Amino acid sequence: MLPGAVIGWDMSAALALGEALSVPPVVMAELLPVIEAVMVAKLNEQMERPDG
Repeated sequence: MLPGAVIGWDMSAALALGEALSVPPVVMAELLPVIEAVMVAKLNEQMERPDG
């Protein structure tokens, strides 16, 4: 946790969601890091904007 910034996702929760949606673990392992990196960057950009 970093005040005023997102540093990552709860991967246990993300993997559990994938399992609940019947996404194969291999697919989750391949896609989650990429998706997380983009989402963290975009969320932090949005929080830095004055209208964010």
